[in-house]
Amino acid sequence: MLRKIFLPTILILLGYGFWISPNFKEITAGVAIFLFGMLSLEEGFRAFSGGALERVLKASTDKLWKSISFGFISTAIMQSSSLVSVLTISFIGAGLIGLYQGVGIILGANIGTTTGAWLMAGFGLKVKISAYAMPMLAFGVILIFQKAKSLKGLGYILTGLGFLFLGIHHMKEGFEAFKDTVDLASFAVPGFKGMLIYIGIGIIATLIMQSSHATIVLILAALSVGQITYENAIALTIGANIGTTITAIIGSLSSNIEGKRLAGAHFIFNIVTAAVAVALMPYIITTVAFISDSLGIAGTNHTLRLAVFDSLFKIMGVVLFIPFVNTLVRFLERVLKKREAAPQGAMLKAEYLNDSALEFPATALKATLDESRALMNRAMKIIATGLGLDGDRLLSEDDLKHLLETNCCQNITDIEPLYVRELKGVYGEIVGFAIKAQSEIDASYITSFHNIKLANRNNIEAVKMTEQLQHNLNRYLHSDNANIKEQYAKMVKRIAKLIRRIHLISQTEDKEEALLSLMKTKKILEKNDIVSNGKLDKLIRENLITNEMASSLMNDSAYTNNIIKSLIVSAGVLWVDANVDIRKYREEIFLDKEEREDG
Repeated sequence: MLRKIFLPTILILLGYGFWISPNFKEITAGVAIFLFGMLSLEEGFRAFSGGALERVLKASTDKLWKSISFGFISTAIMQSSSLVSVLTISFIGAGLIGLYQGVGIILGANIGTTTGAWLMAGFGLKVKISAYAMPMLAFGVILIFQKAKSLKGLGYILTGLGFLFLGIHHMKEGFEAFKDTVDLASFAVPGFKGMLIYIGIGIIATLIMQSSHATIVLILAALSVGQITYENAIALTIGANIGTTITAIIGSLSSNIEGKRLAGAHFIFNIVTAAVAVALMPYIITTVAFISDSLGIAGTNHTLRLAVFDSLFKIMGVVLFIPFVNTLVRFLERVLKKREAAPQGAMLKAEYLNDSALEFPATALKATLDESRALMNRAMKIIATGLGLDGDRLLSEDDLKHLLETNCCQNITDIEPLYVRELKGVYGEIVGFAIKAQSEIDASYITSFHNIKLANRNNIEAVKMTEQLQHNLNRYLHSDNANIKEQYAKMVKRIAKLIRRIHLISQTEDKEEALLSLMKTKKILEKNDIVSNGKLDKLIRENLITNEMASSLMNDSAYTNNIIKSLIVSAGVLWVDANVDIRKYREEIFLDKEEREDG
């Protein structure tokens, strides 16, 4: 209901403002141009997030001070704490960094936003920056129309900066003209009451513009021409800092529980910092005056003094919270709990896939890989169940030889219900997510997503082929013919040994070692193939099995081989290299010499 009322109300108020004051039009146009500049700037930096930014983020968050430094530097460069917040939520949602590191980045980003206030107060209000905006816009628009992604990204950055400068110019000009007709400073409210009122106005302004940066610039523009008092400007700045948490909260709505926890941390940090600042305001004002005097900032230069306050206020909050980051993380983990497991019999849903992961290629790929690996683990457990084995024990460190001797083929269960409940829905979600990701990223990631989709299809097909094996497994594992019983038991053991090997490979970080292990496993399993090693021919020649048994054994041996090949290829993609040329991969590593020669 509130959403339906909010937009029409804003439009009506804007329309009324345009009607009563042409100067109001210039101020609001300046805000709109500034916000559009920020969107362009974010779009430009997104163009460079296809690898470098992600690698720097992962390398820069192993310690809290590194996380804070990354948040500060990235926000100072991109001039957008919103983009940094979305990036961090996306990486947390994909599992690339933890909540502890994410909180550090948010703390650093909070300090990084102060650079915008300094640039505005120290440069933007003292020179005619619209003169710099025009060449930036001209060059930027030309570059936007280029095909190269890097040039297009640079074009958006230049255009964004141009619009930022142009927006600041119009805001300043609007307030200067506005003071000739209406003196907003006459509406100033002193004391504690005024502080609370203007904190509320700062929150509302930031909620409307969805940018604390834009709110701060607007405050500085109004302060520079005396349209608001210094005291009220401080309160507005505190309100803007609280309002900016809404951007993070909105960004977390499409994320998983970790992203929501980060938004919660952001909210708590800003609210507590604001409360402390209000409680200690007389001391903070005194400290700001002392620092300003030390830096040679005149008492009448309220814009630079507000920049000093903004920096002191935010640095104070970060210093206050650093000792309690672990406590905050534990509190959020206790309050915001992970989604409970699906009810008995209900279809499972994807755990790692969320819209926030689609914001950046690396996070989309990581989320797809994690979900696919989880699906493969469930698929292997289901295959083990279909073969009469304990899937949990097979994917563990239990002694494999003892497991096969004591727990082989005891209870062959129909796996169709397991497939429907644990795989079918998630498989569809993975495919849909990968298609979405492929449509929004550059070509360097396309191969990986294509291979991951094929790997998932292989896993599903392996489960389906296990279903085909079950009838004859039930029949011949309990046969009076010891030879046919032995061969079907060997089929089960071949698949079980592969599943255990894949489980071990999934635990190693060494990709080369993992690949060598897969190749070695493939060769060992090939030697035990009843058709290629001549064992089937011998059984038929010596009349040790009937013709019907031979036919079943031949067909089921083919199913077994296909299950093995499907799982090996899937493991190679999901745990070794998702970007491999999968056709060449199969041809050179996983197909028999005769198959390669047959084409």
